[in-house]
Order: sequence, then structure tokens, then C-alpha cells
Amino acid sequence: MKKDYIFTPGPTPVPHSVSVAQSKMIHHRSADFGELFSRVLDGLKYAFQTQNDIVVFASSGTGGLEAAVANCFSPGDKVAVFNGGKFGERFVEIASFFGLDVIQVAYNWGESANPSDCERVLSENPDIKGVMLTHSETSTGVVNDVEAFGRIVRQTPALFVVDTISGLCAAPFKTDEWGVDIAVGGSQKGLMTPPGLAFVAVSEKAWKAVETARLPRYYFCFKAARKSFSKTPPQTPYTPAITLLQALDVALKMIKDEGLENVWARHELFARATRAGVKALGLELFAKDSSRASVVTSVISPDGINSGDLVRLLRSKYGIFIAGGQSKLKGKIFRLGHVGYFDRYDIIVQLAAVEFGLKELGFPVELGTGVSSAMKILYEE
Repeated sequence: MKKDYIFTPGPTPVPHSVSVAQSKMIHHRSADFGELFSRVLDGLKYAFQTQNDIVVFASSGTGGLEAAVANCFSPGDKVAVFNGGKFGERFVEIASFFGLDVIQVAYNWGESANPSDCERVLSENPDIKGVMLTHSETSTGVVNDVEAFGRIVRQTPALFVVDTISGLCAAPFKTDEWGVDIAVGGSQKGLMTPPGLAFVAVSEKAWKAVETARLPRYYFCFKAARKSFSKTPPQTPYTPAITLLQALDVALKMIKDEGLENVWARHELFARATRAGVKALGLELFAKDSSRASVVTSVISPDGINSGDLVRLLRSKYGIFIAGGQSKLKGKIFRLGHVGYFDRYDIIVQLAAVEFGLKELGFPVELGTGVSSAMKILYEE
């Protein structure tokens, strides 16, 4: 018998109680749905650490990124995108698609964005309407310093737009305190819910931009969402993903019960344990030391081993789903997820599987070496 385990940085494992919550159907214009949606919106404000309005769409996180651009900007608006990975590139692609004038500040993959570059670009371009940054770049295993960027951007008229799809409820993120005007999240990462929901926290500064923005939107319309959400009880302008919202309601309660700071600490612990196990095997981490994310650990594949071969072997023989490299990193790195519904035993299972796979592919592994190093950290904590 082969049991499947999902250790990717998204989608992530779903708790049983969250799955079960999807087993019934209610009507989206009923009082029951209004009560549910009120709880979900309150729970999302807790997750985002915000008092701002939150709009919810039935889409992947990318829909939330598109909504952020379409609702807040006009054709030809100048924006700066700080790009150090596949999802930074996505910001560039969306902004370019909608006809914005994109200043791209690109970094080597594996490096974090430098706040001083933000200060320089804004000084050189006082007409910039938006600054776009990825909080947790899952393609590289890097986390960017949103707080430092926020201190700089909030001193200007520009909107600060942040993709925290993988970072939300996995790494510290404080929307209001850090001056984030548009924060985009998704259901299938730290929120432990199946894919299909996107969330956008919108500041008052951003709402003012919405009033004058001239890009087209229909379904992904902030104003339509705000109008429906402001009703008593709150509603959605169109049919929502009812069962996913029921699932999210349960997941948010789990997060509240654990406490957000404890959730962040748990992710950091599992990241440290995973990194210790990887290093004990003689492998090299891809992300630079000061910017490693607690969401995913990116590992350089050993010489002579294509990371895709390891990913396929673990999936087909051991039922272990890890992630390979994306785009320019394809075949060069593999990524070990520890975001969302994980406990310490999951970390041990994942590292044990990596040891099996590497040994089978010819890399010299003394079985138990990585697992033992991780266990020491997990035990001490």
C-alpha cells in the first residue's frame, strides 16, 4: 500500500474538519450564509492583521493579483515591480498585460529585494503610482522585507501592493502596521483550505485610487464587492464558492485558536528543522541565509542529479509530493514545503523520503542523518 503525502508549497494539506465542512450546501442569499460570510470576513481581517475592507473572489490567488491591478490603476500608469522569482515575474506580466508602464527591478533568483532600491526608484520616478512586491517567493524560497518597503512607500502617493498568497498565516505579515495598501492572499497555502478563493485587503488610500482607475473589470470589481459586503448581513455580488467558504470558516477558527503568532512560530520551527536536515545530508540551500522563507525550503540538487528525477521518483514510488524548480530553476533545485497543516512528524517523513530518493539516485546518503538532525531541533523546541 502506498499512502500519498502532499509536501508542496501549494496546494497544501487540508485538515479533516476543513474537508468535512464542504459536505453540505446552503443558499448564498440565506441568513445562514450571511452569518458564515461575516465570520469569514472577520477571520480574514485577523489573518491579514488589518481593519481594512477585504474582498473575496472565487479564483486562485492570481485572480486577486489581476484584481489589484485592474481596480487601482489606469492605462499608462507607472509602477515599479521588484522581481526575484516566478511570482515576481507574474506581477510584471499582469501589469504589462493591462498596459501599465512597468519599471522592473530584477534580482538574481535566490536573493531578496533590497529596500534601498525602492527608495532610489521612487526618488528617480516621483510619478510612480504603485510599488509591487512578493512577500514569500515560493519559486526560490525567499521572503522579502515587506515592513522595510512599507516604511518607504507610505511616504509617497504610490500604492504598496503585496502578493502574500503563500506568506499569509505562515510568515509574519501585518497589513496595517506595515503600510500595505493592497494585500493579496489565497486559500490553498497557509490557510489550509482547497484552492479556489482569493482575498484582497484594500486600504482607504487604495479605495481613493479605485474611484479614478480606468482599467476594465467586471467580475473582479472591488466596488461591486464592497457594495454587496456592506449589506446586513453581507453578501457577494455573484454566486460565491459556498463550500470553500464553509471550509475556510473552519480553518480560520483553527488559526485563531492556535494564535497567529504561534502559527508563525510553528512555521519557523519547521523551516529550521528542515534546513538542518538538508545541511546534515551535505546539500546546499538555494536561498541566501538572511532571506530564507518559513514557507518552503529550496535545495540545490546534487551534481549529476536532475531535481525533476527526484520529484518523480518520490511521487511514483513513495507517494511523496515535493516540488521541483520552476522556469530557469527547472532541474536545478527541489523544494520542500512546510506551510499550513503540518506537524513535526510531517517534517520527519518528508526528510526520510528525500534520503531514500537521493540514495536510490546514487547520492551518498547515510540513512537517518538528515532526519536525526531535524529531530534534535524538533525535540528541543
